[in-house]
Amino acid sequence: MVSPSFSTKLVFFACFVLFTFSHKLVTGESDKVELNLYYESLCPGCQSFIVDELVKVFDSDLDTITDVKLVPFGYAKVSNNLTVICQHGEEECKLNALEACVINTLPNPKSQYKFIRCVENNTDNWESSCLKGYGNEKAINDCYNSDLSKKLILGYAKQTSSLKPKHEFVPWVTINSKPLYTKLDDLVGQVCKAYKGKTPLPIDCSSAALSERKMSNVEFSYVDEIISH
Repeated sequence: MVSPSFSTKLVFFACFVLFTFSHKLVTGESDKVELNLYYESLCPGCQSFIVDELVKVFDSDLDTITDVKLVPFGYAKVSNNLTVICQHGEEECKLNALEACVINTLPNPKSQYKFIRCVENNTDNWESSCLKGYGNEKAINDCYNSDLSKKLILGYAKQTSSLKPKHEFVPWVTINSKPLYTKLDDLVGQVCKAYKGKTPLPIDCSSAALSERKMSNVEFSYVDEIISH
């Protein structure tokens, strides 16, 4: 026969486990690596990083341990009357706004990334090559042609300006809120190193897979300047 005290302890433990699990769900806590990319459209370094490097997360099993957040603002500025001025001109502002709407509209991070990768890989013809095929075309257009796109960009401006430490160039990548600085050419290795979850590491984190990966040069764009690493 189970003693009353043991039964009480068992019920308490079960409640504690349930509370902890529920709290994680409510607060959004996760074992996943938080990877944030702060960038701007039409920036050559950002384009090559999105097209050639970030794809390594989404085209592998790394996306099972990674939460990717894209922040399209970069070195744009907001004037006193809330006008947004972009480093690469009005076209960059338009594409930043478009990509902000894509992030806001498409629910799946992989879909968001694929759309944005398509745009950054073909900025001259994105309307014909990227706008269709991802769903929610009307919702993206409605967002882009409304005040919502500007509100989203102003939100990204606040996020970017609140970075600690401040971003020194773009693409600027943080993993679990810590900047990678010049380690962007080892993105996969850095994600694997940062993962502290209990489930086994993805295959792409094996020493054999990491040793076979080719390091690529990443361009860093400063204000009105591009520097290769």
